[in-house]
Amino acid sequence: MTGSTAPTRRAVLQGASAAVVAGVALTACGDASDGGGATSTGPAKAGPVGKSADVPVGGGTVFASSNVVVTQPTSGDFKGFNTRCTHQGCAVSSVADGYIICPCHNSRFAVGDGAPTADSMAKEPLASVPVSVANGEITVA
Repeated sequence: MTGSTAPTRRAVLQGASAAVVAGVALTACGDASDGGGATSTGPAKAGPVGKSADVPVGGGTVFASSNVVVTQPTSGDFKGFNTRCTHQGCAVSSVADGYIICPCHNSRFAVGDGAPTADSMAKEPLASVPVSVANGEITVA
């Protein structure tokens, strides 16, 4: 037989490089546990989550330990949403300028109804979570 069927060293190195690049690409847009430290979330946890005074009018507060973000679009009107982004499941991490922000791919959701902005990677609104406020305490139902 004339010819070798063993791969060359160059072919092996090129294959290994391609595998590393593919791994990095998958990590950048991987599953719900990625996103620069943002972890995926489960269902909102029932019970008290915090004080209504901690939720600014026109904004909101993420209560990560309860998997809920509570917003106050107008004075006295409190809304609850699950912290799980509808794009790839990362946890939303902040509320700024009237939007709930997901750090994974910068999806933004309106504080009033959880709807994604037109330029967001997410296309579905955040899941609503029933919340109530009594004596200054926010409770997830």
